[in-house]
Amino acid sequence: MTPGRVTGFACVVLAVAMCAGSSRAASSGNDWTRFGWNAVRSSAPTFSTGITAANVTSLQQQQVQLDGTADSSPIYLHAVQVGGATHDVFFVTTTYGKTIAIDATSGNVLWQFTPPGYASWAGSAQITTATPVADPSRQWIYVASPGGRIYKLAVANGHSAWSVSITTLPSREKIASSLNFANGHVIATTGGYIGDAPPYQGHVVIISPGGALLHVWNSLCSDRHALIGPASCPASDSAIWGRAGAVVDPANGQLLIATGNAPWNGTTNWGDAVLRLSSDASTLLGNYTPTNTEQLNSSDLDLGSTSPVLLSEGYIAQGGKDGKIRVLSVKRMRGTAPHRGGELQIVSTPSGTDLFTAPAVWHHSNVTWLFAADNGGTEAWRFRNGRLSKAWRNSTGGTSPIVAGGLLWVYNPDGGLNVYVAASGKLVGTLASGSGHWNSPIVVDGRVALPEGNANDHSTSGVLDIWRLR
Repeated sequence: MTPGRVTGFACVVLAVAMCAGSSRAASSGNDWTRFGWNAVRSSAPTFSTGITAANVTSLQQQQVQLDGTADSSPIYLHAVQVGGATHDVFFVTTTYGKTIAIDATSGNVLWQFTPPGYASWAGSAQITTATPVADPSRQWIYVASPGGRIYKLAVANGHSAWSVSITTLPSREKIASSLNFANGHVIATTGGYIGDAPPYQGHVVIISPGGALLHVWNSLCSDRHALIGPASCPASDSAIWGRAGAVVDPANGQLLIATGNAPWNGTTNWGDAVLRLSSDASTLLGNYTPTNTEQLNSSDLDLGSTSPVLLSEGYIAQGGKDGKIRVLSVKRMRGTAPHRGGELQIVSTPSGTDLFTAPAVWHHSNVTWLFAADNGGTEAWRFRNGRLSKAWRNSTGGTSPIVAGGLLWVYNPDGGLNVYVAASGKLVGTLASGSGHWNSPIVVDGRVALPEGNANDHSTSGVLDIWRLR
């Protein structure tokens, strides 16, 4: 955290009232309901944010102290009723499961939900890094806790309507990926903790808005369609832990996931694979694994260190810990027969290192763009006819990028939120912020919000940075 520091055009505003009046005027009534903005996780909203290259230098910063570290991204709902009044609200979930509602205009905390069991996790290695998701009604949000449960919270006051467990062993099966909502249901995934201590299995769960656990798809022992005791499956790992979790194909509602290192046999064990599931996660519809899947498994080079990226209806990009991004044909993946290899193209990640972030896809002026950042660089590609071509690259690392208002926003976990012209890579400026880990920003209604901090520090405090137009 860097109170009082000014970098480029970013200033710290200590008096909340100084920020309040103009930010309300800038609000235009949009929502940011989940990680990546939409169910396909494009990270490229189509609305005007009110922030452009011409006015970004006028942003003013406020730092809100949080009762926990949010190693994820916020979500945002405009003009919702909280405590009997109308507010624009940011929501964040901390690593130990506290969910906090913050007034986007004043920075005041409106309510805070603490899950049962918090005291037993606080300061420990048992955490969550999942971003919440809002119900389409805008009256509820769904959040994760380190206890392996999903909670439905009222926007109005943070009251929990229900909770449901999505693992039988929360000390080993971590809810790392962000939650999603599609086809009338909540979608969540599980992975493991640092060190890959067995036993655990990555799985996808489908939850009704009423709290019923409808379907479970296990990426190991996939012939078993319920929550299983991890030790009861002969195989372990296969974490589903990419920042975007389950990605929803808008053409058909089907789910795209990627798994981490584990055995692969093309029948019941699907480690290091890209998988397409039916919308209710009951049926495997397509699959892919690299030809060197055994090497990836033995070398801890998770293919699923990031979630699948839908470039267009027929094409997927998949990054990995081996420093590669693979372009895949949806047609070649189709069916339950095992599919090894057959990539259309393989390109290097920006610096040739592990890709832990969620790339962004921007459809602009009949051109499809892919943006990705790793620890050593940020890169943009144009996508056409099944192939990526490099547009620009720099050597500044980052977390999951977003494209908003023609600008590319990339948080550097060493500190600073870099803002580029998306099409050219020209640096517009850097907003001052402290260091972090997997945190990523959102940009909406003339405001930018970014949490700071690293879940692996096991801290029970943190910061949410808010920037507003003057």
